[in-house]
Amino acid sequence: MPGAPDSPWLTIVGIGEDGPDGLSSAARAALDEAALIMGAPRHLALLPALRAETLTWPVPFETGTQMLLSRRGQPTVMLASGDPFWFGAGASITRHLEPQEWIAHPAPSAFTLAAARLGWPLQHVECHGLHAAPLTRLRPSLAPGRRAILLLRDGAAVGELAAWLTEQGFGASTLHVLEALGGPRERIRQCTAEMPNLTDIAHPVAVGLTLAGEGRTLPRSSGIPDDWFDHDGQITKRPARALTLSALAPHPYETLWDIGAGSGSVAIEWLLAHPSTAAIAFEADPERAARARANALALGADRLTVIEGRAPDILNGRTRPDAIFIGGGLSQSLLETLFALPGGPTRLVANAVTLESEALLAQWHADEGGDLLRIELAQATPLGTRRGWRAAYPLVQWSITL
Repeated sequence: MPGAPDSPWLTIVGIGEDGPDGLSSAARAALDEAALIMGAPRHLALLPALRAETLTWPVPFETGTQMLLSRRGQPTVMLASGDPFWFGAGASITRHLEPQEWIAHPAPSAFTLAAARLGWPLQHVECHGLHAAPLTRLRPSLAPGRRAILLLRDGAAVGELAAWLTEQGFGASTLHVLEALGGPRERIRQCTAEMPNLTDIAHPVAVGLTLAGEGRTLPRSSGIPDDWFDHDGQITKRPARALTLSALAPHPYETLWDIGAGSGSVAIEWLLAHPSTAAIAFEADPERAARARANALALGADRLTVIEGRAPDILNGRTRPDAIFIGGGLSQSLLETLFALPGGPTRLVANAVTLESEALLAQWHADEGGDLLRIELAQATPLGTRRGWRAAYPLVQWSITL
């Protein structure tokens, strides 16, 4: 970075509710030598009188980032909660800096303190920072016997969590409400989600959650039941979706385009495959686009990006991702556009149910290669007093690496 200082000018200090008592000697020295200390009001209030100027971090957060960066080269301390690099603000700042410009002194995180109070092995506990994230992020994790530690916005959010868990059928879950861990105001109380009888819950608050109840558990394999999705019939049905996800083969840190997304089922299952995956759903119908967003939110895949527009026009100027699924809107011009877009190796999977689209895929398979699969499914249904097979429309699936 041009003009970057050769030595650390920024010290990121993780501070707990015990204030300076829990700081290392190096962190204390940084506070004594700083010209400016920036932090949230509750963090600044924990400090003793110092010679440094203090500045409350403004809202929105990015405004404070720019204020901090404008002081490049001057001794500055940024205060953060506990471990600044575990659901903290550390990485939001250091991504703007060279490695030699900063140093960090973390304190025990709220997750570490919560696990220590509850006696839980942290490596077997899910950890979520839900200060600004929807509670539905937990939906894939709802299974009896599972444990999680959650950092929440405030006391009201604990009530919202209890109500949501009860609505999902997990009202018997135990909530260990942990307030101001590590400081003189520390308090730990317990209730169930269906009987959240705690009041006056102080910030900062964490919840140790032990799940129990008769609610539905979201399967983690490809091809979850169709009734998990709200749809108008425009959905890749479960058996075909399982085969489609198998062909798309999600890998960690990869991005998918779901073209003609409908209910968003394929993109959502792609996102559920690993927390690092990303997906963009392209959908021309506004109602279906809204439905895909709602499905993603409900199933804990709210990181789905939904773009309204018709392919291939909506794809102009883009670079191909790691994988592409064509579930609707298959055409000659769409395939030509995808093959012409810049990008690295891309796994393309296209499904066809009409004679015209099947013929199109057969021709492209003959010209370009790849794998062509014909999927024929039938389901047993009542036939008078007996049962018979009701066949679904055959599905032709073409998969190829561009």
